[in-house]
Amino acid sequence: QLPLVESGGGLVQPGGSLRLSCTPSGFTLDNYVIAWFRQAPGQEREEVSCIARSGSWTRYGDSVKGRFTIFRDNPRNTADLEMNSLKPEDTGVYYCAAERVTRCQFARFDRLASWGQGTQVTVSS
Repeated sequence: QLPLVESGGGLVQPGGSLRLSCTPSGFTLDNYVIAWFRQAPGQEREEVSCIARSGSWTRYGDSVKGRFTIFRDNPRNTADLEMNSLKPEDTGVYYCAAERVTRCQFARFDRLASWGQGTQVTVSS
């Protein structure tokens, strides 16, 4: 059992939408900063978005600003990424990560966070 499980990926045409969900195993997300990352074929992994522990502060990568929204659903104990106006360049494996800090700026996801196995997002032309 992985600490985090991503779901919601799939095949979508350009301009379409998908919602990804991040679900923990064995803990609650309310004490964690949560981030979404993606990795395209042949590319480095990049941060897509991050949300503070409180849910009141977010940040986004430049390439997704205005199109993606990250939010917490505390009753469901999930962290979701709503992706709109999808482009072929958004294709990749999407991962969520959780770290027990209060601010995204304090997180060291590569070294300290829990990760899932990822979910594939494919945007075809």
